[in-house]
Amino acid sequence: MEHGPDPDKLKLFSFVLYSQLSGAVTAGMVHLGDRLGLYRVLAAADSPLNSADIAARSGLHERWVREWTANQVAARLLDADHADPMNPRFSLSPEAQAVLADETHPAFGMGMFHRLPATMERLTELPECFASGRGFDYDAHGHDGAVGIERSFEPWSNANLVPVVLPAIDGVVERLTAGIRVADIGCGAGSAVCTMAAAFPNSSFVGYDISRHALAIASEKAVSRGLDNVRFVDAREEAIPTDASFGFVTTFDCIHDMTRPREMMQTIRRAITSDGVWLLVDIKAMETLEQNVAKNPMAALMYGISVMSCMASALSETNGEGLGTLGLPASKAEAFAREAGFRSFSVLPVEHSVNAFYEVRP
Repeated sequence: MEHGPDPDKLKLFSFVLYSQLSGAVTAGMVHLGDRLGLYRVLAAADSPLNSADIAARSGLHERWVREWTANQVAARLLDADHADPMNPRFSLSPEAQAVLADETHPAFGMGMFHRLPATMERLTELPECFASGRGFDYDAHGHDGAVGIERSFEPWSNANLVPVVLPAIDGVVERLTAGIRVADIGCGAGSAVCTMAAAFPNSSFVGYDISRHALAIASEKAVSRGLDNVRFVDAREEAIPTDASFGFVTTFDCIHDMTRPREMMQTIRRAITSDGVWLLVDIKAMETLEQNVAKNPMAALMYGISVMSCMASALSETNGEGLGTLGLPASKAEAFAREAGFRSFSVLPVEHSVNAFYEVRP
């Protein structure tokens, strides 16, 4: 005789399910808080503000702001002073300011929320992707997709790439200071390569990507910063040279997105000098689903983003590898690199909540 669901377990499962929906809806409210400047208004205030204050300082309608603040308090993102229960006042903790309002702080987290609408729009295309097996590239997310990725990674990179990451690679800072050719493959909107170009004016840099939105932003960034030792090119129009001319190659969070990562590693091997080094930065991942779920509290987020973005990109061409967000654990990265002809593969002692850093040499 079949038994129905246990009433207590049924309630718990329903709670778990609607918690996911709550998070999705609150993510939309975070997007609005960032886009409308509400977090910045709160961060700039000398004392807690009520909804009328926030509305006045942001040029918005109070009733809408009031409902938004209610969501944010319930989600534990805003602090609330309920001394006057009918007119609470709101503020950001120092930690919330860093994550929600300070674009210069390494912990700033608004990038993925910036591109949230563009990401969620892909839901309309995904049923066909599931049926056909074919995904879509990053330009399917439009201009805001490129901006969002840049806002996700730029604060940490600006604070840590030159003073922390590069010194961890033996001899690289000295060679960059003296002057070498550098390629940043999958450069996106150019933050990392522009940071390096500014720090090492004797070296020349080329950023390669296939996103026209990202490349346009990158070129504007280089001009605005007055950098004449960096240029950005579409790798489909100007192929990465395979003449062993680059002393340093970097790839930041992009190999797992590529349709043919093994071929790219072979290209990098041919592009790099015999004494050069490749800085491979990619998402920390474990070998199995079970391990990822057990060890990574953001596993559900990453697998979901993979479907809507990373794996979709990795399947945007016929017979794409389809690695996905958590598809390049260290063992696979090393196996692919050695298959491409690299002889040295080591993990760098760089702490990051999401990424692993590898030093790869011919």
